[in-house]
Amino acid sequence: MAEHPAAVRAAVTPDEVRRQLDGVGYLVDEGLATALALALSLGQPLLLEGEPGVGKTAAAKSLAEALGAPLLRLQCYEGVTASEALYEWNYQRQLLAIRLAESRHETLRDADLFTEEFLQSRPILQAVRAEGPVAPVLLIDEIDRADDEFEALLFEFLGEASVTVPELGTFTARRRPTVVLTSNRSRELHDALRRRCLYHWIEFPDAERVVAILRRSVPGAADPLLTETAAFVGRVRLLDLDKAPGLAEAIDWLAALSVLGVAELTREDVVRTLGSIVKTPDDGEAVRAALGDLGYG
Repeated sequence: MAEHPAAVRAAVTPDEVRRQLDGVGYLVDEGLATALALALSLGQPLLLEGEPGVGKTAAAKSLAEALGAPLLRLQCYEGVTASEALYEWNYQRQLLAIRLAESRHETLRDADLFTEEFLQSRPILQAVRAEGPVAPVLLIDEIDRADDEFEALLFEFLGEASVTVPELGTFTARRRPTVVLTSNRSRELHDALRRRCLYHWIEFPDAERVVAILRRSVPGAADPLLTETAAFVGRVRLLDLDKAPGLAEAIDWLAALSVLGVAELTREDVVRTLGSIVKTPDDGEAVRAALGDLGYG
């Protein structure tokens, strides 16, 4: 059942995006602000890539909060299916309808069972059919974890803001949802998916921006500790680790240090809270072995 085509959006400037996100506590640089502004203005999906922990998922969540828009999230994983992402049929209700018809000595045709009454929308179809005052933000998180075949299921939606249900027809969004896809580059994405999206690579921020982000995220932390935390995480990221700490780990670590009442870092503080920034035994050993070189001998 086709709906009206999506309306053209009003232009949004990078400065406007930056101010809106700043209002909800998410700091963006010019590159990301521009990418988000273009996605909003053009109604095109935005693919955000970067190493884990640089704030890709948080960007979509913060954008939804700033816009006052519903957030719909599809968490991808190996084996995710169309029924989890697009739609599925409510088989229990269909079975009940069949039994009720039999009790009345009625016969149901297939067409009677595959109607909107029995259609269950999943995140993508929910985004297409949304009727609220503000178009939703759809987060398709960690698309690189899904299979190649799953990517192909998204092409129609990403290109046309549509979902086709063979039994009912094509649903097209009246207003295009704001779509943000994230990827950690655990595998290469299909060119056809990339062509349907705007693209931005999120770099790990420099030390000054890390301090600003930490100050926003853990407002009670003392300034010396903010600076030391940012500097230490930056140096740790230069080590040969399995999983280099990102912003999420830096924020968690600073919060842990603050809860423990730490004002300035010592070797003891680092060792007892190391589990906040390293996530494997090998990485823990590597950081402990390097503490002297990192200034905490």
